[in-house]
Amino acid sequence: MVGVSSGTPIAGEQAVVYGPAGYKGLIKEPRIFALACFASIGGLLFGYDQGVISGVLIMHNFVKHFPSLTNDATLQGWVVSIMTLGAMFGAFVNGPISDRFSRRWSILYANIVFIIGSVIQCSAERVVMLFIGRFVFGIAIGMLAMVVPLYLSELAPPNIRGALVALQQLSITVGIMCSFWINYGTQYIGGTGDGQSQAAWRTPLALQCFPSMVLAVGTFFLPYSPRWLVSQGREDEALQTLVRLRRVPVTDYRLALELLEIRAARMFDQQTKVDKYGESASKFYVALEEYKELFTVSHLRKRTMIACLLQVIQQFTGINAVIYYAPQFFEAIGLSGNSVNLLATGVVGIVFFFSTIPAVMYLDRWGRRKTLIIGAIGMSIAQLIVATLYAVYGDHFAQHRAAGWAACVFVWIYIASFAFSVACVNWIMPSEMFPPASRGKAVGVAIASNYLSNFVVALITPKMLKSITFGTFYFFLVFCIILGVWTYFCVPETKGVPIEEMDKLFGGNSGAADLQRIAEIRVRLGVTEDGYAQAALIMSKGGGTEHIEKA
Repeated sequence: MVGVSSGTPIAGEQAVVYGPAGYKGLIKEPRIFALACFASIGGLLFGYDQGVISGVLIMHNFVKHFPSLTNDATLQGWVVSIMTLGAMFGAFVNGPISDRFSRRWSILYANIVFIIGSVIQCSAERVVMLFIGRFVFGIAIGMLAMVVPLYLSELAPPNIRGALVALQQLSITVGIMCSFWINYGTQYIGGTGDGQSQAAWRTPLALQCFPSMVLAVGTFFLPYSPRWLVSQGREDEALQTLVRLRRVPVTDYRLALELLEIRAARMFDQQTKVDKYGESASKFYVALEEYKELFTVSHLRKRTMIACLLQVIQQFTGINAVIYYAPQFFEAIGLSGNSVNLLATGVVGIVFFFSTIPAVMYLDRWGRRKTLIIGAIGMSIAQLIVATLYAVYGDHFAQHRAAGWAACVFVWIYIASFAFSVACVNWIMPSEMFPPASRGKAVGVAIASNYLSNFVVALITPKMLKSITFGTFYFFLVFCIILGVWTYFCVPETKGVPIEEMDKLFGGNSGAADLQRIAEIRVRLGVTEDGYAQAALIMSKGGGTEHIEKA
């Protein structure tokens, strides 16, 4: 008998088991692991851009080439943060694009946009070109941030879905780490003083085109998502894709069961909309009503507030300010010279990467609340010490090198505390708190909140560093404390809670209604306990899904 776990009402969660869970499952599925690694280049591009701009902003030739930008903190903040506005736009528009043209081709389109934006940016001669370039490839970043995790989750068997999504997060940290060290190396082109070449800063901006081109070319060899194929009525292709992905014979009954679950999910979505809005309702009207319910229905509003506040507070703990402006931070605490600054921030990337790994492996054991609270405590302590050292020593770090390096170390401790806690939890909780019918739109709203907060932080940080100096760290400290207190009093523990039982935490009954609806659909399709045994018999004799339905 096939192993089946009763979970959420959405198809695929009542999962046919192909192997062990987590990282052990990745080892046993080399093909899909390789596909996930390749598709995760999209995450690497996002992380690379986050890190590369911080080193470029302080390179001597860049400062000389764009003096108006360097001397205007507000303008500098806009150049950095304009990317996030593009990303907000890209994430929204890529939803219908990926539904219409497939997840696979939307990845290609995103990379075409990315390359165009990168070329404009790395060839910029005026500040306006930097603005245009960063906004354009910001659109691509948002498109990739939306579609790559979706694509990976639809390719993966349930037993390794979490590990693959975590792989996307790890690729972001790899991009950040690589960008710091590339900056560290290219700053020496022509020297670090007046003789520094334009290639010192144009090269790291141009290099991001190469992984994007690799991903763009590779999309011609990526498989379509089986779920997207089913949504287009191409079920035979979906079955063949599953055969290649799962590495089992076409006669394996688990393939038929998985395909039936995918069909059940499709029918579930269609029937839910008809029951709520009628057959004549337009797509635009249905979408608008589903978005409105996130804010007008009590239990959905509570979940939406938690999902969005988690994104906002995460950004205002100061993480992207550190990533974007890390060299300025280290310069402010007394470290001088480009080499020392970039070396220090290169360690930020390494710390970020290795501190994410424990959360990927053990977060489901620790729980969401405990992880957030521990991370908030660690970030608060680190920010408090950095801010206090900055307040006490001010402009005298040069005479107190030990204090400067102590502040540097506690910045790294802050990064580590952030990486294993809110960096992972803020993506997990929105995706598991909501009923299936509203989950996609709710996660989209949460991601938009993240990008908007990212934009605000990137915009205000340069001005804060110039006007309130050490107060910048105290400002971020307040939000670190808020995160811990708010989590303790307002955020429920969702670890191990099935989706249909989330209503017990938040109220409402849509989860139970969804469960009943999907159960009826499964009965119609024959996906029952008796249906499993019958499917196994039919597929073992070489029959297909159409024979199962007839049976």
